Amino acid sequence: MPGDVDKFRDVLTDPFVILGTQTTILELFAVACGLASVWFMKQERILVYPFGIINVLIYVYICFTSRLYAYAGINVYYAVISAYGWYNWLRKNQKDERIRITRLPGWGLLFYAGCITVFFFLLRFLLDRFTDSEIPTWDALTTAIYVIAMWLLARKKIEHWILWIIGDIISIGMFIWLNLYFSSFQFLVFTVIAIFGFVEWRRKIEGRRTKDERRKMK
Repeated sequence: MPGDVDKFRDVLTDPFVILGTQTTILELFAVACGLASVWFMKQERILVYPFGIINVLIYVYICFTSRLYAYAGINVYYAVISAYGWYNWLRKNQKDERIRITRLPGWGLLFYAGCITVFFFLLRFLLDRFTDSEIPTWDALTTAIYVIAMWLLARKKIEHWILWIIGDIISIGMFIWLNLYFSSFQFLVFTVIAIFGFVEWRRKIEGRRTKDERRKMK
C-alpha cells in the first residue's frame, strides 16, 4: 500500500513539458479548479466554494515546496474562510433572505486598508527573519491582500474584486519568477475574470438600487 501511494504521488508531481513549459498533473488540476472557482464567483454561484477549497488545498502543497511559505499559509486560511463563506452565502436571515452584494462604507475602506498594511509588515518581518523565502516582500504583500479579499468575498462586499485584481497581477510575476508558468497563466485569467466580475457585481448593485427606488415611488 505505501508503494502504491508513492507511485500515485509521483504521477501527480513528476514534471513534464507541455507547450514548451514544465508543469505537473497536480498543478494543472489545481489551475482548472481555480479557474472554475473564480468563474462561479463572477456569477455569484455557491460552487465557488467547493472548487475553491480543492484549489487552495493543492496550492498549500505547491507553495510550500516552492518555499512560498506565506502563500502556503494563506491557502490554509482560504480553506477555513471558504467553509465560512459557503455557510454565510447559504444561510438566511429572519426575513428568509440570503446575504446580498453590498459596498463597504468609507470607514470600512480605511479599516481594511489599515489591516492590509499591518499584515504586510508583520508577514514581511516573519518571512525575512524566520524563513528562506526567495521573495519575502512580494509573498507578504499578496498574502496580506488576499487575507482581506477572501474575508470580503465571504461577506459579499464588491470591493473584494479590486483586491483580487491587485493581488493577481502581482502573483503573475511571482509565479513566472518561480518557473510555475501555468500557475502564472492561471492568475492572468483570474485577473481578466475579476475585472468582469467587478463589472457584473456592480451591475447587480445598481439594478437592485433602481428596483428599490421604483418600489419607494409606488
